Amino acid sequence: MLTQVDYRTGRLHDMADLTRRAHDAGAIAIWDLAHSAGALPVYLEETGAEFAVGCGYKYLNGGPGAPAFVYVRSDLADSVRPVLSGWMGHAAPFAFDVDYRPAPSLDRMLVGTPAVLAMASLDAALEVWDGIEMLDVRARSIELSQRFIAEVEARCPELALASPLEPDARGSHVSFRHAEGYAVMQALIAHGVIGDFRTPDIMRFGFAPLYTGQDDVVRAAEILKCILRDRLWDDPRFTAKQKVT
Repeated sequence: MLTQVDYRTGRLHDMADLTRRAHDAGAIAIWDLAHSAGALPVYLEETGAEFAVGCGYKYLNGGPGAPAFVYVRSDLADSVRPVLSGWMGHAAPFAFDVDYRPAPSLDRMLVGTPAVLAMASLDAALEVWDGIEMLDVRARSIELSQRFIAEVEARCPELALASPLEPDARGSHVSFRHAEGYAVMQALIAHGVIGDFRTPDIMRFGFAPLYTGQDDVVRAAEILKCILRDRLWDDPRFTAKQKVT
């Protein structure tokens, strides 16, 4: 099991190559698409990966608590047996049979009643993707992230890029290192730039191509410069570690 885009640095793994290596070694390939879906094209069928999972709350815009999703390669859909067997995955859920019979195809992966309100929110959020080409989304993502790296490196030389510099080697977020990264990020959030922090020293900035623009990128870099230059992060409000980072 591998995450296609590393959650800390944004490094993009070569799905085709690593899936082939897994198969050559007699293993199956399960891909985590949490930082891929909605940010870049994903070619599961072409690579032959058996399974994939992902979340709907990041680039798919479903918001906190959005449903997750699962992919099962078509030739396995009628034979795979999920670890959790729920009534909605039953072949006849309202028959209330004594014995469990898995539903045909992917329906067997369902467990219990889904969160209906969260499903409705995600369904509405996905409408914005109608007519959108993922290759265009990817091109926009690269444009925004490259601009951000250039703006930050010009303004904040004390920061170290933690993400690959080559755009084809990363997903849609960019990470920089700073010894006081947690406090800096808290100060950024207080000033309207919403990123997050990952231990030990990584500040992570995500770019949702559908609604993030060049002006947002430049403004974020300007605010980051001010916070570092004036040490605005050096404040108990920002240095005290919270449960959610």
